[in-house]
Amino acid sequence: MSNAAPLLVFSDLDGTLIDHETYSWDPAKPALEALRAAGAGLVLASSKTAVEMAGLRRDIGFEDWPGIVENGAGLLPARAGRVTTDATYDRLRAALDGIPTDLRRHFKGFGDLSVAEVAAVTGLELEKARAAKARAFSEPGTWTGPDPALADFLAALKPEGITAQQGGRFLSLSFGGNKADRVQNLLRDIRPAQSLALGDAPNDIQMLESTDFGVIVFNPDGSGIPHLPAEAEGRVWRTQKPGPAGWNEAVLGLLERLGLRRTLQDG
Repeated sequence: MSNAAPLLVFSDLDGTLIDHETYSWDPAKPALEALRAAGAGLVLASSKTAVEMAGLRRDIGFEDWPGIVENGAGLLPARAGRVTTDATYDRLRAALDGIPTDLRRHFKGFGDLSVAEVAAVTGLELEKARAAKARAFSEPGTWTGPDPALADFLAALKPEGITAQQGGRFLSLSFGGNKADRVQNLLRDIRPAQSLALGDAPNDIQMLESTDFGVIVFNPDGSGIPHLPAEAEGRVWRTQKPGPAGWNEAVLGLLERLGLRRTLQDG
C-alpha cells in the first residue's frame, strides 16, 4: 500500500461492484483499469468471508490492498488468503442458540444451513457456497417470523453484545464493528488524497458518509437507501444504472472530475 494514493475507493460487492444475478464485474473493468493506471487503491467491503474475499480480490486485481469482511466485523490483510480465527463465530452461534426458542426458530443463519442450502438461497455454486459458510466473525441469515417479533429477537441478543445490520439480502449478526469503523481506521493509516465509497444497501450508509465522496448504486431489487443529507451538498450522488455498470460510470466520472483519468489517457 502507498500512503501517496491519490484516491482510495471502498466498495461494497453484491449489487454494487458485482451483479446480484450473474456475480460478474465485467461492466466495471474500464473503471478498474483506470484506477490501477491512476495509482488509486481499492478496498473491497462486504458481508463476504475472508475466504470469499481473498479469491475475488485476487481476480479483480487489487491484492495489495486490505479487504473489509463480514460487514466490517473483520479485516483481511493485504496479500493474505485468510484471517486468523479466534472462536468469535463459535461464541456468536452459542449466544444465538441461547435465546428463547420461540424467537430463535425464526432466524435461519448460514450455520443452520447445509452447503447445498446456502447455494440455493444465494445462487452460488457449491464451492463458493462452502466459502460463504466459512464464517469467522458474523452470522448472516433471514428472519422468517412476524415483523413485530424481530424487535424481540434483537432485544434478546443485545445483552450478549450482538448487534444486527440489514444488508441487501441478509440480516447479519455480529459482536459489533461495521464497514464505517474499518473505513475510518484505514483512512487514518493510509491517508489518501481523496476517498470514495460505493454501496447499494442500508448497511452501506455509514460507509458512504465516512469518505470524501459517496455513490449510491441503483439496486432495483433491494430495499434501497433513503435520501442522505450529503446528497444536497453534492458529496453523495446516485447512479441510474444498477450494479457494475453504474459503478463503472460513477468511478470513471469521479476520476475525470479529479483529473486522474489523464494518467490512463496519457499512457
